[in-house]
Amino acid sequence: MSALKGIRVLDLSRVLAGPWCGQILADLGAEVIKIERPGVGDDTRMWGPPWMKTPSGENTREAGYFQCANRNKYSVTVDIASEPGQELIRDIAKTADVVIENYKVGALARYGLDYESLKAINPKLVYCSITGFGQNGPRAEEPGYDFIIQGMSGLMSITGEADDVLGGGAQKVGVAVVDIQTGLYATIAIQAALLARHHTGKGQYIDMSLLDVQVAALANQGMNYLTSGTAPKRMGNHHPNIVPYQTFKAKDKEFIIACGNDKQFRDLCMAIELPELLQDEKFQRNQDRVKHRDELIPLLSEYFLAKNAKDWVDAIHAVKVPVGVINSIEDALNEPQVAAREMLVDLPHPLNAQFKMIGSPIKLSDTPVQYRHAPPKLGQHTQQILSQFRSPEEIAALNAQGIIDHVVSAAS
Repeated sequence: MSALKGIRVLDLSRVLAGPWCGQILADLGAEVIKIERPGVGDDTRMWGPPWMKTPSGENTREAGYFQCANRNKYSVTVDIASEPGQELIRDIAKTADVVIENYKVGALARYGLDYESLKAINPKLVYCSITGFGQNGPRAEEPGYDFIIQGMSGLMSITGEADDVLGGGAQKVGVAVVDIQTGLYATIAIQAALLARHHTGKGQYIDMSLLDVQVAALANQGMNYLTSGTAPKRMGNHHPNIVPYQTFKAKDKEFIIACGNDKQFRDLCMAIELPELLQDEKFQRNQDRVKHRDELIPLLSEYFLAKNAKDWVDAIHAVKVPVGVINSIEDALNEPQVAAREMLVDLPHPLNAQFKMIGSPIKLSDTPVQYRHAPPKLGQHTQQILSQFRSPEEIAALNAQGIIDHVVSAAS
């Protein structure tokens, strides 16, 4: 039994935020029908290289970017700019519990696929719109991209080395973190709306904005500003509120120490054989260490150069102070802990029976995530899904008109 078994999701989104939300819902058991443009599909299908390879090493033109966010979905190609395509989407929407879309504000109203239009034929529909700036405000009609939002939200002003450090300047995060967070918030909102529907019998509209999400996700840094009136600045790998909580260079490479409280700092000093630091009143409490970080950090930095990173990590780990190396992605995916948590899953693809994916982090005891099928080929399930709404003759006619295409069997 899956947690969301029986929930049908009509996914009109593309790129990352919406598809990430759709994949989470699909992992939890929802039937997610992904609508894609005939002949083209989701933009990210072409965001390669890298491309998935066949077992013999040939490129498949299936982009790794697309595959990261579209597991467990059904791909159906429909031209929603056409009247027959719009009618087909409306028929699917009549049977759906959820719609996810990330078109520009007002775009789907032209096709009769906006919330008000679909609500009229399915009052129980939960309709989630994801845009860069939300449905109102002076920038509502503008497109929004993760990179732009990272800049506008203030995130890049606190990411990267300080301006006066070599290599300093604003940096974006290494993954599209705003899209991912928006997908997560959207998933929470959808499940909340489904729960509310259980009590009220009615669906509702969800307005998700990438900018709203990242402003909310400034978390302690946003509150640091509201509390102090001083805008936080880039501090590289240093933490604004905790010391020591950063990277240090050892003799061979860098490692991380994350001292979250005063007891951990005392244990750290004993583990690295610097007990004299505990006698200095400037370092005994975290608030004092933050105030005097310019004295403590140079002292530790010079001291750690005497040994290799593994020596320090082993000694500090032994006293249970958070410490770790900086892995490459290859190293991270080969970590024994990652294997123990079953975070890499085998999910055979029509073009590669040995296909692997990074799995879901959600671990439910009674309704676990199920990996039913790999990210679909373009239009892989068109015939399978549309046969619920149109006769074989009607499907053939839509295909001939170019309103749908890639009508292939689900097994191909």
